[in-house]
Amino acid sequence: MKRSLLLGAACCALAAPAFAQDVQTAAVEDDLSANEIVITATRRAETVQDVPIAVTAISGDLINNAGVTDIRGFEQLSSSLEVFTGQSAATGTSLSIRGIGTAGDNPGFEPAVGVFIDGVYRARAGLALAELPPIDRVEVMRGPQGTLFGRNTSAGALSIITEGPSFDLGGYAEVSYGNYDAISLKGGITGGLTDTVALRLDGIYRERDGYIRDVNSDRRFNNLDRYTLRGQALVEKEDLKIRFIADYSKTDEQCCGAVNVVEGPTAPAIQLGASLAGVTGIYTGKPSERRTAATPGRSYDEAVEEWGVSAEVTYDFEAVTLTSITAWRNWDVRRNQDIDFSGLDRAYREGYKPGLRDFTQEIRLQGSALGDRLDWLVGGFYLNEKLTLTDRVRFGTQANFYSDALFAPSGFELFDTFGPAVPEFGQVLMALDPTLAAAAAGDPALFALLNSPLPGGSEGDGQINDRYRVKTEALALFTHNVFEITDDLKLTLGLRWNHEKKTINANLNAVSPTCDFYLDPSTAILTGALAAMAPDAILLTCNPTTNPEFNGLYHGSRSENEFTGTAKLAYAVTPDFMLYGGYDRGYKSGGYNLDRGGFDSVILGGDGGQIEDLEFDSEKVDSWEVGFKSQWGRAFTLNVAAFYQDFSNYQQLVFSGNSFVTMNVEKTVSKGVEAESTIRPARDLTFQLGYSLVDAKIKDGSNLVGTPLEFEAGKQIALIPRHTITGAATWTPPLSDTLNALVHADFRFQSEQVTSSQSRGIADNEGFAVVNARIGVASADDKWRLELFVENLFDKYYHIGTFAVPEQPGTIAAYPALPRFYGVSARIGF
Repeated sequence: MKRSLLLGAACCALAAPAFAQDVQTAAVEDDLSANEIVITATRRAETVQDVPIAVTAISGDLINNAGVTDIRGFEQLSSSLEVFTGQSAATGTSLSIRGIGTAGDNPGFEPAVGVFIDGVYRARAGLALAELPPIDRVEVMRGPQGTLFGRNTSAGALSIITEGPSFDLGGYAEVSYGNYDAISLKGGITGGLTDTVALRLDGIYRERDGYIRDVNSDRRFNNLDRYTLRGQALVEKEDLKIRFIADYSKTDEQCCGAVNVVEGPTAPAIQLGASLAGVTGIYTGKPSERRTAATPGRSYDEAVEEWGVSAEVTYDFEAVTLTSITAWRNWDVRRNQDIDFSGLDRAYREGYKPGLRDFTQEIRLQGSALGDRLDWLVGGFYLNEKLTLTDRVRFGTQANFYSDALFAPSGFELFDTFGPAVPEFGQVLMALDPTLAAAAAGDPALFALLNSPLPGGSEGDGQINDRYRVKTEALALFTHNVFEITDDLKLTLGLRWNHEKKTINANLNAVSPTCDFYLDPSTAILTGALAAMAPDAILLTCNPTTNPEFNGLYHGSRSENEFTGTAKLAYAVTPDFMLYGGYDRGYKSGGYNLDRGGFDSVILGGDGGQIEDLEFDSEKVDSWEVGFKSQWGRAFTLNVAAFYQDFSNYQQLVFSGNSFVTMNVEKTVSKGVEAESTIRPARDLTFQLGYSLVDAKIKDGSNLVGTPLEFEAGKQIALIPRHTITGAATWTPPLSDTLNALVHADFRFQSEQVTSSQSRGIADNEGFAVVNARIGVASADDKWRLELFVENLFDKYYHIGTFAVPEQPGTIAAYPALPRFYGVSARIGF
């Protein structure tokens, strides 16, 4: 094709994505439409229009105009991508493509959308949440990427390519200020140290007040306080390129507050306990007010420290190009949480500490054969990961009071909170059962038991230390080959062998006198009677998350071998119209749910703690896709894809009412249509549009009886809208010979959305749109810029996600959308 010829001379050795920006001269960029951005989704430098896969390419300019600062902002620019942040930005962020992702705040759950920054795999979405440095482009690869891109890409991959060092001296400084006292400082410098060595240094600092207010104090939640430093070195010789990157990021914030949406029947007990402490239990105003009631002294502190180093080496032999990417990543989180989401001091999390140590190595060899009709690639990938987690869920000062306040209206109490005014449960039992009363009269020990309160926990009881250690070793060998059957017909064949082994060790230690009481054989008569009369009382006073029945040492391991791959045909009907279709096989490894709440308690009829209770199987997907890519000159492109994805053992982390449990859903199908178009009627005016129709459901007939998803079959998966439309318009008219204007707006509309399977039909989002805008002026040589910006222009409120509040049946809380942010920014460069 003519576009391939245009780029061919500059792309002779581009197996490595990190250097793709080097081949794009300013003149070429001016003449190319937005869908002709050079990408490396197939580990080859090609334009979006030339690759037979569904991929969205987002340029660095568009990212800047949209005000994207971390990966969560990319969903505004890609209709098939969804990004969710739950109870933690660091550990509760998940990505979804075409309706498929992995949700849940549990580091044992790995993502279905792989994230890669400059070719380096980030093992969890939270590892990519640091402030983004200057970006060259982002590639959103939709559908399984089971051949070329690392591991765990059963839903897709997000590849972020940053700007590298330049041999020309240059630099920039940018400052912005906005409402909520938002301050952002950015700066960088690059240049050649010698004829063969160039350096680059970038730094970013951001802070902003929180937008969720605590009605019980002057605190604000969901603030920003973070910085990033990033240094690079580029070595270029005739046949050799080496790119070194070292980065360090740190955050210290209050995240993530939730607002009340629906009050359940337990709300009066919450309000009563909080009022006795002189605070509000549940704020009953509108969620859009973004106000919450938190327990004084319980925090939402979240601190993240992350650093890493990588080296990408590309050596061009005469007939073969060698690429090696070696990386080490270190990630540590410390966070606290008021986990009853109320002013009542029922329970809290203190010192939740996940950590990851990742070493990755990828090697690729690429060349051509058969008179350049075969473009072949072979490679290998290795991951060594050490995951650690310390969890501490503990009782607050009003844990016993809350249980008694719930049951006092029924005429009894469990912990003697209300004294003689309310009889003990055993006393009520004797009054209802004359036979038991007669037996107690002749048995002093039984009489004392029935007239005594249950032993309650003290503040700080619960998980003293639950420690998990998971070691993962993953190895893969892969090949990806493109064969020109004719000048217009190409066949792509790829195959990947995946081997993975996980080893888990756990040391669990919790204290709960109430659970110990239930486990004592000598108290079985009272425990059985309580279970018969008030079964909810057992779970309420002995939550599996803090049950010492599961204390002890655990060990387990699992090993997997799986083949994945791709087969595609692409036919160039004309130089500007390509038809393609094919099949992909994807895979995501199994693992362990790092939460003692997944064990089976003997108190509830289970068989006790077994490491197998925490284990979940790998998921697999068979995906079919057909589509076309078209272009009419430089003014208009239209790309359309239709897909059908059949998942087996789709991994789910679901809330059972008291704790999170892992599930493999037998059959889940995601199908739909996607369309993207770029319209450029004039050199300085560009429109970009995207649309996705996603039908993602658990198939009817899946065995879900007795699970939290029992009634979810045949319904759209929670958090996934059926229809999504994105759009961006950028106009840069010259105001004079030395001055240009910038007018930019982007939007994302999505149809009705179920925000949680627990709140289906109760707290759904109606269809809504979020609009961002930017207006400014810049020098014609782009040496300086001054801009006004606004995010969420119309201050649209919606729920990012909702959840059933633990131990408060019927109460629904939500993570609220960001409010309207606005401000001014100025940038100078040289």
